This record gives sequence, structure tokens and C-alpha cells, in this order.
Amino acid sequence: MLGFLGYKFTANRLAKKLEVNSLLIKDPSIAVLVKKIEHSLDIEEIKVYVLEDLNLNGVASPDGKIFITRGFLEKYYNGFFSAEELFGVITHELGHHALGHTKKRMVAYTVQNTLQMGLGFALSRVIPFVGNYLSMILLRIVSAKLSRMDEYAADEYAAALMLKIGLDVTPLVELFSKLEKLNNNPNQTLKWLQSHPPPRDRISAIKKLEDRWTK
Repeated sequence: MLGFLGYKFTANRLAKKLEVNSLLIKDPSIAVLVKKIEHSLDIEEIKVYVLEDLNLNGVASPDGKIFITRGFLEKYYNGFFSAEELFGVITHELGHHALGHTKKRMVAYTVQNTLQMGLGFALSRVIPFVGNYLSMILLRIVSAKLSRMDEYAADEYAAALMLKIGLDVTPLVELFSKLEKLNNNPNQTLKWLQSHPPPRDRISAIKKLEDRWTK
């Protein structure tokens, strides 16, 4: 119950915050690709917004909207990413929404904070002064592992969608390859890769999926 109430409050606040700082994307190449998904999934409309943030990130809103940051869009306009590669970000975030990850993460965040307080109190009675830190580390390890599992699942969903509309998985592979290069640049902040599996591991997983599906 606590997790559900926390989710409702956080979801409403996040949705409002995202809409205030964003506008609908108007790029014709991206719009054509999104239309293909709408037709393929028999969905009337998928709304994709540009979030005014210069970091590279994508977000699936609790109310079903998809956001890509201005940072991603500028890299696309500068020719660093292709339309299909940027579309890979969108399909990945659609995967998070379709698989219920957004809601699950928000509920888990609320529950995690409660558990951390309880576990920290219990450990502090056994191990004074460091109990709170141990509880925080333990829960972060569990949370990070669950987050990585969600990322692989969203990648799989994205790969399946791209194949479904007549693309192959090459844009996804190229997307993560380029993100890996950017991630090695100390001047580039990649929020999209935080608490995520390494790009090369995601590329390997996507290629294995393609081999399995095409066979």
C-alpha cells in the first residue's frame, strides 16, 4: 500500500515536471518511424517529446509519453546519430513503458527507502555507526541488479519492434557503440547509461537475439 501511494504521488509529480520542460518532437524523419510503430502495434498515437536537458537521456513517463533530451536531438542534428539510431532510444523507452518498468521502479524506490531505514536501524544495533551505510550499500546493489535486468528487457523489446517494422537491429548496435565512445569522454554526461549494463554487453545481447530470431 505504501509503495502504491508513493508511486501515485511521484508519478503525478514527474509527469507534470516533464511536460513543463518539454515540447512535442517535430522532426519528420522521426515522425515517419513513430507512425510505423503506431500502425504495427495498432496504437492510435504515441507522443514523443523533447525534454529541455542537454544531457543524453531518454525517459518513459508514467502516463505513457516518451521523452528524449535536447542533448540527444542536438547530436542527431549534428549528424552524430542517425534518425534510426535516435529512434532506437525511443523504442527502448517504449519497452520500459510496455513492460511496466516505470511503475515498478517508482514503487520500488518508495519501498526501498522504507526498507533502508528499517534495515539501517536493525544493523546499527548490531554494528554501531556503520549499520546505515551497510544497509544503503546492500539495497543499492540489489537495485542496480534489477535495473540492469530491466535494461536488457527493454533492449529486447526495442530490437523486436525494429525488426517488426522492417528495420534490423543495426541502428541499436550503432547507438550503443557510439554511446560507449561518448562515455569515455570525461566532458560528456550520459545519464542514459547510469545504473545500466556496459554498452558492449548490451550490443552482444542484441546480436544474440538477432541470430536467434533470424534463424
